[in-house]
Amino acid sequence: MECQEGAVSCLSWALIVGGAAFLWYQTRSRSAAQYGRYTPAGRRCCSARLGWFLQEVPAFALPLLLLLFTEKRKGSSGKMLLLSFIYAFLTRGQPVPLDTVVCAVIFCSLNGFLQGHHLLHCAQFEDTWLKDARLAAGLLLFVVGMSINTHSDYILRNLRKPEEIVYRIPYGGMFEFVSGANFFGEIVEWCGYAVAVWSLPAFAFAFFTICSIGPRAYQHHRDYLKRFKNYPQSRKAVLPFLL
Repeated sequence: MECQEGAVSCLSWALIVGGAAFLWYQTRSRSAAQYGRYTPAGRRCCSARLGWFLQEVPAFALPLLLLLFTEKRKGSSGKMLLLSFIYAFLTRGQPVPLDTVVCAVIFCSLNGFLQGHHLLHCAQFEDTWLKDARLAAGLLLFVVGMSINTHSDYILRNLRKPEEIVYRIPYGGMFEFVSGANFFGEIVEWCGYAVAVWSLPAFAFAFFTICSIGPRAYQHHRDYLKRFKNYPQSRKAVLPFLL
């Protein structure tokens, strides 16, 4: 498969513009985003585990299919696919609405194709790239972000017992600094990916991630402050000591 530079550029800018528009929508909207704890009972169509699995599969499957059907990859061993959908099997959140799952499937399909196609058919990394400071810094950020994300999800999952419907204040790890520790970890993770790959598609994905989940962290922060009178006032929403 030949590199489709025009498609790569258009999809990348579509993610950037879409992310900015989504950020504007979330900050302008007076009502809470209807997902997780904020989803009205009548709009819950499937379990969180099934919903997350369905929406994350395209991000894994499409690059994998591109890899299987690629006869010869350009470049060197510096090319890599940073893929994961383990969270789908671990989450115990609230059921999610159908339209949320559908939108997420569309996004993950487009982004999965964009990242996989660019890495396999367009990106050209020399052997010296393995010694490049950007790759080292990006991988370090990715590992740190993934560790924060995984540990934060572990804390959240263990806040309540199975089938228990109650909300508690999370403590430990990055939750000592921000309300959205899992969101912070994911932002660091994909910013690290963008630095390591150093491309427009990778930047577009990281930018969309920030625009998408940044406001969610603020939403959780406001909910915690409203729900718990003893909530730690020193915590920020998503960026330690800043925001």
